[in-house]
Amino acid sequence: MARHVVATVDELPPGTRKFLEIDGRPIAVFNIKGEFFGLLNRCPHQGAALCEGPLIGLAQSRTPGEVEYTRLGEIIRCPWHGWEFDIRTGQSYCDPRRFRAKAYPAHVEPGATVVKGPYVAETIKVAVESDYVVVEL
Repeated sequence: MARHVVATVDELPPGTRKFLEIDGRPIAVFNIKGEFFGLLNRCPHQGAALCEGPLIGLAQSRTPGEVEYTRLGEIIRCPWHGWEFDIRTGQSYCDPRRFRAKAYPAHVEPGATVVKGPYVAETIKVAVESDYVVVEL
């Protein structure tokens, strides 16, 4: 799995999202209370730009007539038909067995590990011979 740097932590404060395209795929990265999550920006129902929908909470009920509203800002509602998905997992709350939004792992890494990378500049052997600097190619 290839790693892609998408933003600094400062560019994506809690409660915000960032849209980008990685390898031709529309992705949104969310910061939920300091945790980062990636989601394919396509609703599995009919293909709407899922991540452009409103962030909402989860309405749950243990008994008739009582509704508890939890997990504020952790559920995304599709702007076309109102289907709701868990940003943490991509699970649908409308039809969890048939539909799931593609979730991508996102996390924070120290800058030193990101910069280190696999990038290595080509080096060329240099030697001093009888007062002349010689480069070998």
